[in-house]
Amino acid sequence: MPGGSASDHRLFSVEQMYAADAGAIDSGVPGIQLMEAAGRAVADHIRLRYTPRPTLVLCGPGNNGGDGFVAARHLQNAGWPVRVALLGDKTLLKGDAALAAADWAGPVQALEPKAVADCALVVDAVFGAGLVRPVEGAVRKTLETVAAADVPVVAVDIPSGVHGDTGEVLGYALPAALCVTFRPKKTGHCLLPGRVYGGEVVVAGIGTPSAVLDGVGSNTWENAPALWADAIPWPGPESHKYTRGFAVVVGGGAETTGAARLAARAALRVGAGMVSVACPPDALSTYAAGLVAVMTKSVATPRELVDYAADRRRTAALIGPGCGVTETTRQNTLGLLGLGKPCVLDADALSVFAVQPRELFAALNDQCLLTPHDGEFGRLFPDITGSRLERARAAAAACGAVVLLKGGDTVVAAPDGRASITTTAPPTLATAGAGDVLAGIAVGLLAQGVPTFEAASAATWIHGDAADRIGTGLIAEDLTEILVATLSSLKKINNNSLTAFISFKV
Repeated sequence: MPGGSASDHRLFSVEQMYAADAGAIDSGVPGIQLMEAAGRAVADHIRLRYTPRPTLVLCGPGNNGGDGFVAARHLQNAGWPVRVALLGDKTLLKGDAALAAADWAGPVQALEPKAVADCALVVDAVFGAGLVRPVEGAVRKTLETVAAADVPVVAVDIPSGVHGDTGEVLGYALPAALCVTFRPKKTGHCLLPGRVYGGEVVVAGIGTPSAVLDGVGSNTWENAPALWADAIPWPGPESHKYTRGFAVVVGGGAETTGAARLAARAALRVGAGMVSVACPPDALSTYAAGLVAVMTKSVATPRELVDYAADRRRTAALIGPGCGVTETTRQNTLGLLGLGKPCVLDADALSVFAVQPRELFAALNDQCLLTPHDGEFGRLFPDITGSRLERARAAAAACGAVVLLKGGDTVVAAPDGRASITTTAPPTLATAGAGDVLAGIAVGLLAQGVPTFEAASAATWIHGDAADRIGTGLIAEDLTEILVATLSSLKKINNNSLTAFISFKV
């Protein structure tokens, strides 16, 4: 489990990265010193993982290429056989890149496919995170030749061809076994498809003052317990079931009881003191037969649901899983939102507003959490485009609630602009019912008083960690059981200090 502080998990955009570099130089750190530290870090991480072998360093015409020249020099000084292939003319290099190239004593050949011959490791220092144009021509052919050679590739900063902000592949990108980037990571390292091109991503400090990094003011993080662990209210000797919160899960009809049951059990597992499923009268016996610690309540009309949920002891609600895209679901959702309590809207509670999303948005507030997958998102926010991060942020700002955009790179975004990106959820979560468990974890945390952004980020991370413990063969029912192991690991924080984190994987 990752430790550290929230600042250790912040992510920068490309613009913020440039601002940090400029700030470091303005503070008195020469640019060539930053470049020297970056190239040395690349060489050091290569030497940690590989034995000396014929190595080709592909250098671009900018600062990424300058890092490559420094890495080549350090590897050569360590006794490695190294060649450098440059895009363009060495005499045309400028600034710090020119200084780094001048310190390279070996020959420089053209960056072209034939340069790839007879190498056993390639360092990709062609383009960094600031690339905005598609990779094409001789560069693309060279990178494709590297991929066909089936040798280890180490990327400098980010694999060439991956957009540093969006993770988008611009024309072509060269997959890497190792990516050495420089504190902090960029959003493109975490968003798909870019994330899968980086292999093992390590983050190296290059001497940028912490005050400069802090001054950039990033409000985006790679999701980790450091963001939210302090917000989880672990029970103490004075706790009882009402102090731990009471979550109400709205259930659907008799034919679709599984979704609400999964969600309710997850809410109970994650710590809510009490959970009940409020359901139509004709489904009550089905729910009651399948639930033990979770209570059931028959509600025949939206008015009855609102009256039940309005009790001050009931602290949060979840509606949507298995409810059906019906007028009753629409009225139930608006009724719950009118109570002003924390509320999770999932599945059918989102789709039912596809025709009139503004009716939903007018009823939301920042205690509400929307958990759409891409299809549901597109129905609610048809005019919002961009990367997953950009879309989630824009949607949160538009609707005034926290948005959890589900996927292999789930993004949680708050109306104030904060966002987290989850990189640890395994693909085994692509199974029926997994989303219902996620919604249940979220409402269970909200019921205990965890703020909405933190609850959504924590739920996503806990969900992924539980899935990772299960592995191949996962079904949704497994998740609620393995939550015990995940939560036990989280509880091992001594006095909420993340430095005490250790893994208790089973």
